[in-house]
Amino acid sequence: MTASEPNTRRRSDDDLDDRKAAIIQAVVEEYIGTGQAVGSSHVANANAVQVSSATVRSEMVALEREGYLVQPHTSAGRIPTDKGFRYFVDHLAQPGNLEPGQRAQVSNFFTQVQGGLEDVLERTSSLLSDMTRYAAVVVGPSHETTTVKSAQIVNLGARRVIALCVLSDGAVENFSFEIAEELDDVTIGAASVNLHNQLVGITLGVPPVLGESGTRAVDELVSMAAAGLMAAANADIEAVYVGGSSRLAHSFDAIETVRGVLSILEQQLVVVSLLRDVLDSGLSVAIGSEHGYEQLASCAVVVAPVEIDGVSAGAVGLLGPTRMDYAQAMAAAEVVSRQLAEHIGAERGLSIPGETARG
Repeated sequence: MTASEPNTRRRSDDDLDDRKAAIIQAVVEEYIGTGQAVGSSHVANANAVQVSSATVRSEMVALEREGYLVQPHTSAGRIPTDKGFRYFVDHLAQPGNLEPGQRAQVSNFFTQVQGGLEDVLERTSSLLSDMTRYAAVVVGPSHETTTVKSAQIVNLGARRVIALCVLSDGAVENFSFEIAEELDDVTIGAASVNLHNQLVGITLGVPPVLGESGTRAVDELVSMAAAGLMAAANADIEAVYVGGSSRLAHSFDAIETVRGVLSILEQQLVVVSLLRDVLDSGLSVAIGSEHGYEQLASCAVVVAPVEIDGVSAGAVGLLGPTRMDYAQAMAAAEVVSRQLAEHIGAERGLSIPGETARG
């Protein structure tokens, strides 16, 4: 699935007639809006239904028997099951469009946002949560296949230096350390050039084989700088940023559900796996038990990949109750993922701040 096709959906094998489909649509849309069980009289008045309440009641009983609806208690209306939500998302939900004001909000954000990649990702999670009122997750690019674009060493004085490198995904890594003896600017400059020449183009998942310059001080400095930068970069693999987690308390009635969801969001590797699993299954939406995480059984997850030149650069996701506004959530995730990809792609052209590394 590509960023330009964010709403790829799994087609259900179920084939309902037009009336049953219209009843499911009416129930789901009303339940999303109110959170209350939906009665037959309301459904009978829906534009696409327009039959008697008695006929609607009969059809709702059939849909309950088939697993699409459930009656919370006797004499109550019906609410959708996970199967009902899935049918709605696969067959009935129209691709959503953000309101002009929201599109402008996203565009202005990425036009004006400044700072390093990590700060941009964190603020993007807050943007997405503010737009949708759900918890938002942004997974940054993995550095495993990222290459080094530029590298240098800067003298900080008092036997301290800092090594910096710009990565092909726009991230900037740095590593400061103390050296055993004071070195002059000529030696540090030579080490900086040597570091740049030996690291540019390598992937961070593969330790570099460093050549010798013939000068002990230069080679030792390059070795220390390279090792520190590789460790720093690989420690940041697939950072996860969560925005709006406090909104979960307003999304679920049971406090135990909120605790369970928050415990999942606190586990970085689990969150990355969750979003990957949804995308790998060919979905942009996982509902209830579909994602396989028991603590998220009351949740729906909407995911959009972030891709640059056909290569994965992370993902954005929304997590909320199963009665979330799917069309709006999918539209928001798609627009933000596309704009984030464009921003990261543009940042790839940056040189290291303060000085262009010499080659």
